[in-house]
Amino acid sequence: MAGNDLGSLLGGLLGGGGQGGQGGGAGNILGALLGALGGGGGGAQAGGAQAGGGGNNPLGGLMDMLTKSGLADQAQSWLGTGENRPVSGSQIAEALPDDALRKAAEQAGVSPEQAADEIARSLPQAVDKLSPGGEIPSGSLEDIIRAQNL
Repeated sequence: MAGNDLGSLLGGLLGGGGQGGQGGGAGNILGALLGALGGGGGGAQAGGAQAGGGGNNPLGGLMDMLTKSGLADQAQSWLGTGENRPVSGSQIAEALPDDALRKAAEQAGVSPEQAADEIARSLPQAVDKLSPGGEIPSGSLEDIIRAQNL
């Protein structure tokens, strides 16, 4: 499944050696979430997320969701070169479609609350690394991650 490949790539991007290998877990949760948002049966809201990020890149749609949920300042800080502003798990849970968060949690084998907390910890770093030019590159998310050579 593409979500597993994406999870592995994101785990590498996030540094799989952190906190006893937590980077891999974070990558799996983010990969599952982005897979659900990218049309992996995530429902009507998730399908709409694709439009913001382009064909195989749901990251743009996710950033749109965060912006529309009142997290524009935080999301913008991840794209820029300054410090990444934090978000909480509850903010992430409110911003995401329930079905997408539930699917990501199920695939990762954790509760939706745990998934939201992990996404809140790892998403700022992932977006920062995936947007070295200050904006989300076009193309598939897998290609963008591979192009970073991290």
